[in-house]
Amino acid sequence: MPDKAPFLQLGMQNLLTDVTGLKVGHAQDDKLLSGVTVITADTPFTAACQVMGGAPGTRETDLLNPDKLVSQIDALVLSGGSAFGLSAASGVCDIMARQKRGYAIAGQHVPIVPAAILFDLANGGDKDWQENPYYQLGIDAYEHCDTAFALGSVGAGKGAMAGINKGGIGSASITVQMPDGMSFNVGALAAVNSFGSPFVPGSDKFWAAPFEVGDEFGGRGIAPQPNPLALPITKTGFSQTDSRANTTIAVIATDLALTKAEAQRLAITAHDGFARALVPSHCLMDGDIVFAVATGAQEGSLTPELQTLLGHVGAVTMARAIARGVYHAN
Repeated sequence: MPDKAPFLQLGMQNLLTDVTGLKVGHAQDDKLLSGVTVITADTPFTAACQVMGGAPGTRETDLLNPDKLVSQIDALVLSGGSAFGLSAASGVCDIMARQKRGYAIAGQHVPIVPAAILFDLANGGDKDWQENPYYQLGIDAYEHCDTAFALGSVGAGKGAMAGINKGGIGSASITVQMPDGMSFNVGALAAVNSFGSPFVPGSDKFWAAPFEVGDEFGGRGIAPQPNPLALPITKTGFSQTDSRANTTIAVIATDLALTKAEAQRLAITAHDGFARALVPSHCLMDGDIVFAVATGAQEGSLTPELQTLLGHVGAVTMARAIARGVYHAN
């Protein structure tokens, strides 16, 4: 019945941090044309991940599998720099350890900080460093973590590209009010650096346009029926594209309490948002990965029906976040 349907409304900030407990920080280097984004919270949180692209670059993602011992983590790191960017997680790990945060064992604190990177080494920035800059960028991003944060060409999205268009950091959120009075938030954050295009070929219309709330990415409307088999135009042509040169890395979050297995299911369904916003998506040239996060700030049992709703809302929110990342990029 219509009166028993969930009520959805835009999150207060339309950001990942509308999910209770989360904070986000950016750091970037304008000469390097790259940067780092850190997601953390005041207390450890449940996390899982799902990799769908063919060229991922990650750290400590195996421990997020439901059968692994560690049940919660302390931070997530999204970074540019390809494999060099994984050093950002070491910087975050070290500063959190100095703050006595992390897994307590043998008198030590070991922060659990999974990470994923995107490829931006060919974007024209000054990459002739003598010392890997990402370690310090990770620390700087962590120290700037807050509930408010910028979108566009910042953090891990500083040097990102979406097809031949500028990519960047995007975020979106939604609040779900259930008929029984329970409510929860869903938020997404994406560093968009895709092989696929966010735009319908031959237009400035976003593939994600059917899911736009208000004019959050320009209100450009929906394009006429496109050629369903058209590939996006690239700088070098499809056959010559470097298989290591892309990747969209993202976080989908809720303040519901989830197990690692339930969080992994949320990560899987959030990849639907990639496919709705980027065409083609999950290519061999991408290392697409979604981290799913649950802070547990809202109580409520996760029935199969609620998990289905959560997955659907997560996918839509992810598509919106991707489009916002491109819209706000410069």
